[in-house]
Amino acid sequence: MAKKSGNNNGNGGIGSSTVKCSFCGKEPSYTDILVPSPLGDAYICSDCVAQIEGLLKDYFPEGGDVPAHPKGRKGTKKDSEPVGKLPTPVQIREFLDQYVIGQDDAKKYLSVAVYNHYKRLAQTSDDVDIEKSNIIMVGPTGTGKTLLAKTIARQLDVPFAIVDATVLTEAGYVGEDIESLLVRLLQAADYDVARAEKGIVFIDEIDKIARKGDNPSITRDVSGEGVQQGLLKLLEGSVVNVPPQGGRKHPEQKMIPVDTKNILFICGGAFDGIERKIAHRLNTHVVGFTGRAERSKIDSDNYLKYIAPQDLKSFGLIPEIIGRLPVLVHLDPLDRDALLKVLTEPKNAIIRQYEKLFAMDGVKLTFAPETLEFIVDKAIEYKLGARGLRTIVETVMMDPMYDTPSLKINELVITREFAEEKIKKAYIG
Repeated sequence: MAKKSGNNNGNGGIGSSTVKCSFCGKEPSYTDILVPSPLGDAYICSDCVAQIEGLLKDYFPEGGDVPAHPKGRKGTKKDSEPVGKLPTPVQIREFLDQYVIGQDDAKKYLSVAVYNHYKRLAQTSDDVDIEKSNIIMVGPTGTGKTLLAKTIARQLDVPFAIVDATVLTEAGYVGEDIESLLVRLLQAADYDVARAEKGIVFIDEIDKIARKGDNPSITRDVSGEGVQQGLLKLLEGSVVNVPPQGGRKHPEQKMIPVDTKNILFICGGAFDGIERKIAHRLNTHVVGFTGRAERSKIDSDNYLKYIAPQDLKSFGLIPEIIGRLPVLVHLDPLDRDALLKVLTEPKNAIIRQYEKLFAMDGVKLTFAPETLEFIVDKAIEYKLGARGLRTIVETVMMDPMYDTPSLKINELVITREFAEEKIKKAYIG
């Protein structure tokens, strides 16, 4: 047994650069202990030992006997019985309902994708290889794409990372390398490669790396089409060498190999302007005497419900990356009733946050019902979705938050007249 602090400089010793875990590839600097094999030049790290111990506990029932031969494990009830310890899609959906209002289709798709991801990790037989179903979510700003991802992260016991696609560029250009997506995942897994290889990555603002037109670029698009091509190997599944501290600031560091085969990728983007491409596609199919009747069946207020992969191609995503994101789901714009619920119903609702802030000063804060309706109407007017609610409430509450800690009051009621006055004073109405 050898610890990473050892200083053995012999050939093949723990200080040698050739020594690493034969299972996950970790070198001595990234693990506590490397245990050598008595039969040859092989090692296993303490993290892999702990993982194998956990797998054995899940595989064999308590008090059960270990099969005398590995063939005795084939066809056991581990594969034939349904998985009972994992959260079901309904349970995942119920958890999302506590924090996110509406978006029933998106919640259903995400719940099924996460549940299937859990089952892929629990798969033991190799007769049928279950492929992962990466997801792409399309919806206007402020409809809850990032909130859905963050809420799922609270419930999962697998590493989860949220990354932004806007900072990515091709290797050699100013910006972050594409492999930096996996650096965030490694950090979430405390640099446990085995756990990170079973994690989930949410790529936000995927629409910002669209190429400039539907046709292939004639010039190098270092932050658009080039990034999409670099993402292909990550989405499909391959072994990627990841710099643990960033690839450009520390070029001398040792790379960590990460297999992305079992990493689930969820992408999200606003795709501003894609409605025009959807409308153009729909109108091309409704010519002739029946054209007017067919157009009347189309909901012109929400073209996103008719989104198809060819619309993403017209927007600027390359066909190769669309094929690696097989699950396409849209998020509906939030109507007046949904925005009103966003203000008050979720566990972390905006109004509840301000009530908590004032309660810490011993003040009971109350919003009149007509005040909430006024805030929602303004958010609809600005077309910022749920994100605009916070801006309006912050504008209305700025003076009360400034004055109340210095006043000796026990209760504060925000009326519609007060809110209208503050909005006009701020010149955002």
